[in-house]
Amino acid sequence: MQIVNISAYKFVTLEDLESLRETMRERCAAAGLKGTILLAPEGINLFLAGTREAIDGFVGWLHADPRFADIAPKESLSDTQPFKRMLVRLKREIITMKMPLIRPEDGRAPSVRPADLKRWLDAGHDDEGRPVVMLDTRNAFEVAVGTFEQAVDYDLQKFSDFPAAIAEHKAEFEGKTVVSFCTGGIRCEKGAIHMQQAGIENVYQLEGGILKYFEEVGGDHYRGDCFVFDYRTALNPSLEPAGPKQCFACRAVVTPEEQQSPLYVVGQSCPHCHGRREQASAAGAATEGLAG
Repeated sequence: MQIVNISAYKFVTLEDLESLRETMRERCAAAGLKGTILLAPEGINLFLAGTREAIDGFVGWLHADPRFADIAPKESLSDTQPFKRMLVRLKREIITMKMPLIRPEDGRAPSVRPADLKRWLDAGHDDEGRPVVMLDTRNAFEVAVGTFEQAVDYDLQKFSDFPAAIAEHKAEFEGKTVVSFCTGGIRCEKGAIHMQQAGIENVYQLEGGILKYFEEVGGDHYRGDCFVFDYRTALNPSLEPAGPKQCFACRAVVTPEEQQSPLYVVGQSCPHCHGRREQASAAGAATEGLAG
């Protein structure tokens, strides 16, 4: 039996967070769904997996609420359940940027559809003849798994570092068309709005993010895979689980070659953290000895 995986988000004012959380918990539990739903005053962000019947039932219920009627989930399939449990969490932001004046619900930045972006990249410029700059808004460990050819990235450790990076490099975008992108659209939407407010002209967000691009266009102009926040770790342009895995001890991405190392123990260690964990254990033992 195949598992249907969906991701979706919407920026919309939510005031009944507590009751919405309880209702969604009950719905997901009854349907046997697993994953994560984030709820905040600014909207909803969800990652769910389950049977086709369960997913379609939940999405249908979601669409019955006028606030979520136009949510269009992105889908992929897997042979196994990529989530271990079901969480519905309340947050201050559904994607943390620490810029409270940014409210995507009040107006989105212009978006470019995957097919149009591919046409621009094929041509080497947008429809107005401007050079196209692909700007990756994801964290560094995600970018390392794969990104668009010649994409700009700022080695971000967290998304809240994005505004400072833009302030430092703003002049480099003059006369160019900037397309911000991320996994599913949520970060590049906030990022594009921030760039507009910072005075950068000709800013677009990639509609639906990398996953929508894979779904509608494939892997043209993209190198590698796309990191996802579940046990699949990465998807290839065919939206199938790819080779990289994530170490759930240190969160590093472990390549297929590194997975062959004896230092890679699923759920415990990998070549990136094995030495650090040994040092930490030794330090702990020494401390205990001194205390005794």
